[in-house]
Amino acid sequence: MNQDLSLVLKIQDLDNQAVALELEIAALPKRIAEIERALDSHKRRLEIDRAALAANIKERKRLEDDIKVQEQKISKLRDQILSAKTNEQYRAFQHEIEYCQGEIRKCEDRILDLMGESEPLDGAVKKAETDLAVEGKQVEAEKVTARERSGATQKKLAECKAERAATAAQARKDYLANYERLHKRYPNGIAVAEAVDSSCSACHMIIRPAVMQELRTAKDGLVFCESCKRILFYNPPQAVDEHGN
Repeated sequence: MNQDLSLVLKIQDLDNQAVALELEIAALPKRIAEIERALDSHKRRLEIDRAALAANIKERKRLEDDIKVQEQKISKLRDQILSAKTNEQYRAFQHEIEYCQGEIRKCEDRILDLMGESEPLDGAVKKAETDLAVEGKQVEAEKVTARERSGATQKKLAECKAERAATAAQARKDYLANYERLHKRYPNGIAVAEAVDSSCSACHMIIRPAVMQELRTAKDGLVFCESCKRILFYNPPQAVDEHGN
């Protein structure tokens, strides 16, 4: 491979490195946004559980207050029943007492239900609070790491672009122009492809023997794949001695 083509191949490698670095830089904010969304989702779930637990406690308190009210009514009715002058009055007071006792039982049953519901809620809230404390620290640590990585990657990208500019300045204008044209044409970034086993390594089509011969012997000028029109290069196999070196 002649030196001019080597420079073009180096430019292609640097361009592909730059694309990979740019993708890495672009991926970091997306990753941060993703973990922050997950954290926010867990926070919202915690707030829902906290609200449900608070509502549970509030209802239990209301029911306990209702029980006290009913107990006070029963106490007054028992005092009043002593002054009943007829059986009808006695039965009326007794009926009211039984009604209040029934209301108390309803409240107590509901309180038991609420206590059963509150246990898993309370456990979920405590676990979520612990998990969120850990997750919050992990998110902050990951954000710091991401900023550091982004800075380092930005530096690598700048160095890559600087090296690319320096290499392009050394390259032949016609070689570079052909490379730039083909690089824009192929989104995978392969404008220069190696000829391997008489095939183009990019499009995998067979290269005619005459073209392969030209590629092997060419000292100057570019040879193109007849199928995909990419620039071809050829690295002859290395001789191996009897010791395998």
